[in-house]
Amino acid sequence: MSLQTNLLMDYLTVVTAYQSQAIPNKNQFTFLSKKTGIPQLWTWNETLEQAKQAIDLPDRVVSVSHSPSGEYTIVGMDHQGNEKQQFYLLKDELSEVEELVTSPDHFHIFGAWSPDEKKITWCSNRRHPGYFDIYVQNLETKEYEVVYEHNGNCVPIKWLYNSNKLLISIQETNIDNALYLLDLETKNIKKIGPEDKTGRYHSIQLTKDGIGGFLLSDINNNTKALYSFTFENNYMKKLIHIPKWDIDEMELSPNERKIVYTVNEGGISTLHILNTKNNESIQIKNTQNGTIDSLSWLNDDEFIFTLKSPIQPGDIWRYTLSTDTLERVTDFSKSESIESQLIEPELQSFTSFDGVEVPYLYYSKENKKQPAMIYIHGGPESQICVEYHPTIQYLASQGFAVIAPNIRGSMGYGREYVKLDDARKRMDAIADIASLVRHLTEEDLIAPDKLGIMGRSYGGFVVLAAITHYPDLWAAAVDIVGISHFRTFLENTGQWRRKLRECEYGSLEHDTDFFEEIAPLNLTDRIKTPLLVFHGKNDTRVPISEAQQIVDDLKSRGNEVEFIIFEDEGHFTEKLENHITLNSNIVEFMKKQLT
Repeated sequence: MSLQTNLLMDYLTVVTAYQSQAIPNKNQFTFLSKKTGIPQLWTWNETLEQAKQAIDLPDRVVSVSHSPSGEYTIVGMDHQGNEKQQFYLLKDELSEVEELVTSPDHFHIFGAWSPDEKKITWCSNRRHPGYFDIYVQNLETKEYEVVYEHNGNCVPIKWLYNSNKLLISIQETNIDNALYLLDLETKNIKKIGPEDKTGRYHSIQLTKDGIGGFLLSDINNNTKALYSFTFENNYMKKLIHIPKWDIDEMELSPNERKIVYTVNEGGISTLHILNTKNNESIQIKNTQNGTIDSLSWLNDDEFIFTLKSPIQPGDIWRYTLSTDTLERVTDFSKSESIESQLIEPELQSFTSFDGVEVPYLYYSKENKKQPAMIYIHGGPESQICVEYHPTIQYLASQGFAVIAPNIRGSMGYGREYVKLDDARKRMDAIADIASLVRHLTEEDLIAPDKLGIMGRSYGGFVVLAAITHYPDLWAAAVDIVGISHFRTFLENTGQWRRKLRECEYGSLEHDTDFFEEIAPLNLTDRIKTPLLVFHGKNDTRVPISEAQQIVDDLKSRGNEVEFIIFEDEGHFTEKLENHITLNSNIVEFMKKQLT
């Protein structure tokens, strides 16, 4: 291999540790890593000189849940990226695997352990492809029963202490959910929070007295705040609110005296600790600029979290309260060959066509006119954050500017911003891209004749919409598992997703005329840009037909288009060899078209 090929491989083969989770009462934690090629379960404790793989499963581990005592663990594993998790019980220090819940044609989402560890709860769409019912399973007999039927998306969240009640979440829109208390004896449900208002309810933490707990919500606010709540009088008290930013995640300490929480400040996480007795909060200020998630308490004095940054791609860290010390526990993502080349992006913004301020990350070694690529995240209810992105970092190291915007509709900037692109306002988000190009050109940050665009999932739709509605702007385009027509997408996506996606995109009943008007598939005659397309054959979110139909159309017109199918992937590219294939081809394509 050439020196440049070796360098690219160094960027693509960086390994990370993520999804950290403490094992109760063990001073030990687990995490996931793709070090062996696919996501597998790893473990760490003080007696180990280094982390070790807990067990080798045949496919990717998606979810992990430890029992209250820490003696047992349940993992969810799917098949070749299809997201249909099946559950397996791990015993004997994670070394013994026992099949627990298997129905390969159906989705399963784990909920919670009963406090006595005799039962678990989960949901599945076994009754109907679009309906998720709640099940309770006896771990000794393996028998299970439906305890609550719901004609929509419904997930069990927590099992109340010393009670035969479950806290469940029912998804009401693409972003909003409602919390209910389900009595397993009477099967009655009671709503938690205001009856007449919708909102987001996340990171629910229950107190051991059974009275209530803590949660994050944007009810009555534009951004998510931290609340305490009680079940009996359905009372919510706001404890911490930063009007400009969301509180993203929080975790209650075992003794219930502290809450660790993160604030999302434009794609950068700040870390804070709240004293639950006096409501005083402090910020832990010596963390890197990056994103923090997977908060978990090892004990009353120590908690762990996953930190991902542009210069530290992903490892597990530990903070000790009594000594105010921060320690990097794993070093999976260290890569001496590229560490000195990694770039921290500048956080900037521009004013779009209608006056909306749109933030973006700007990656470049030099602030000058140069070939550039615009990277569009998926969702759209997601956010490009200050993290490690191998293709972005490699192209930036090779003299490209890479611009990653959070166009309207992105999460992280409040309810008002995330709803600016809903339904028939869709093309305003695409106009944001054109405004971004105009801004970058005026600032002399790009060479306008050497501009590429790439995106995944909804970002793939943005790519296809950009090259059909603004065809003269682009010299190269990459569509990864993207949507080429909202009508065909909604007709063919999983029934479990259709209703919620219609809240975002518009409905088949009312908006088909608009879908036809804006569909990239209907406007392929405008495309002038060479196009590279990727899709996973087992994608249950955006069916592969979305890619196939636009590729076939472009080929029939004689357009320059290449299509790469991953036979053993779904919506996400999880296997290391496919990750390398995907990004190697993108880099080669961009270099060919833009230099």
